[in-house]
Amino acid sequence: MTDTIETRAEARGLRMTDQRRVVARVLEASDDHPDVEELYARASDVDPRISLATVYRTVKLFEESGIIERLEFGDGRARYEDAERDHHDHLIDLNTGAVIEFCDPEIEALQERIAEKLGYRLKGHRLELYGVPIRKG
Repeated sequence: MTDTIETRAEARGLRMTDQRRVVARVLEASDDHPDVEELYARASDVDPRISLATVYRTVKLFEESGIIERLEFGDGRARYEDAERDHHDHLIDLNTGAVIEFCDPEIEALQERIAEKLGYRLKGHRLELYGVPIRKG
C-alpha cells in the first residue's frame, strides 16, 4: 500500500475537513481493529473538538467509499480496518475478544484449489477463526 486513507479519500472526491483528516490518520495509525468509540477516543486525543457524531459520519463515508472495511466478529461491535492492507485472515479469541491477524500460504492454496475444483476462480475471501487459548500444563 503506497498511499494513505487520506489520499484515497481525496482521490475519490471526498471533501476532507480537518476533522476527517484526523479520523483518517487515526485509522491509518491503528494496528488493531478499532470500533467507532475507540476511534473517537483516539481522535479526540488529537483534536478535543471532534464529536462522536463526526467520527460516525466519517467512518460511514469512508466505508461507503470502499476506503475502509467493516468487520463483525460476533461481539456486537462493528470494527474497521484499511481496505487496502495486505491480505490477512483473523483469529478471534472468544475469551478476550482479541483479534489476531495471520496469513498462511497453505490455507491460501487450499482455498484456491477448492474454488477451482468447484469450477470457480477465486476473486477474494474472508476467513475468521474463533477459538480459546489452549491451556498448557
